[in-house]
Order: sequence, then C-alpha cells, then structure tokens
Amino acid sequence: LTESLMHDTAMHIVGSDKIKYGDKTLDFSRPWRRVTMHDAIKEYTGLDISSFKTVDEAKAAATKLGVKDIEDCNGMGKVVSEIFDQKAQPNLINPTFVIDHPVEVSPLAKRKRGNPELVERFELFINGWEFANAFSELNDPEEQEQRFREQDRLRSEGDDEAHPIDLDYIRALECGLPPTGGLGIGIDRFAMILTDAPSIKEVLLFPHMKPETV
Repeated sequence: LTESLMHDTAMHIVGSDKIKYGDKTLDFSRPWRRVTMHDAIKEYTGLDISSFKTVDEAKAAATKLGVKDIEDCNGMGKVVSEIFDQKAQPNLINPTFVIDHPVEVSPLAKRKRGNPELVERFELFINGWEFANAFSELNDPEEQEQRFREQDRLRSEGDDEAHPIDLDYIRALECGLPPTGGLGIGIDRFAMILTDAPSIKEVLLFPHMKPETV
C-alpha cells in the first residue's frame, strides 16, 4: 500500500520514477527494497548483531564504530536501534523498507510470530530520512501494561525516549481491540522530495508560529 501510494503519486506529479533531489537522483522504480534491521547493520558496518551474547559486548562493538551516546542505552534492542540509526540509516538513499525491529524500541507493536524478540513493524527510508512507520497494534492489555511498566523503568534510569505509562489506553484495550494496523507517512518530507525543496519549511502548510511575547 505504502509503496504503491508513494510511487503512483511521484509518477503523477513528477512524471518519472527517477526523481532528482538536490545532487541525488532517487530511484522510485518498483519493487522497493526490503531489508531487516540486523541485515542493514551488517551490510553497512560488518557487525553481526546476533553474535553478541551481552549488552556490554554490543556496546563495545558500537563504540569501536564511533556510535555516539551508546553508554546511555539500556538493553540490547536500544543498542541495535542506535547502531542502525547512526551507521545504517544514512546510507538508505533509494526507497527501502526496514523490518524486524527490536521489541524494546517498539512498545506499542505486536510481537513477531516465530521471534518474540522482534515486532511486526516496518519503517520506510528515503534519502536517509524516515518517511513512514507502521506496525501491527498490540491488542493484549496485560502485555501492553507490562511493556509500559518496563518503559517506565527505563525512563527512571534516564531514557528520555521511553514511552510513558498510559493507563487510559490500557483500560480502552480491556474493552477489546480487533486486529489492527497503523501507518503514518511523512507527507511534508515527501513533498520536499517531489518539489526538490531544500528545507521542510518551504512545504509546510501550517508552519509553527513563534510564541507571542508577553
């Protein structure tokens, strides 16, 4: 759906699946690439994340690569995500779907069948930027509360990106949620690509206003 929507939109507006953006030519021709987060890290760093036995071992390898702020990461999933963000993501120039994210950095997503350490989620990257994020919604209220409690623990240890506890959301889940998937697409960034705009400020329909001075 995401690939079809964005490809067809680009063809309609630009008239080609080869889109010039700055000094790059982005290839929107289908099918778009699919790669796991682990494989992307291995491709661009040489690291085989699955070979690490401990978090400290993974942190040491990340430090050798020059990954910043790795000591602040709590848990293997956070380390993996940080390595990907800093060392693999910038290389994803043509449209690329990244799948198999760690459960620790995806607290609202359903676990992947066959591998509970991962979740049913994908992100789309173009020009090294995130353009879409989607996942199967976790609809088990008990597991969701456990995930929130773990996120709260991480927040207490200094992880500012950890998700806060949302008891109202858990209560709503207890009423029942059918199998559900969510997708968010960065329309403003997509507009930048299609119009060759160097700044997102040039395409925002409703730009942020400066606060009024009192």
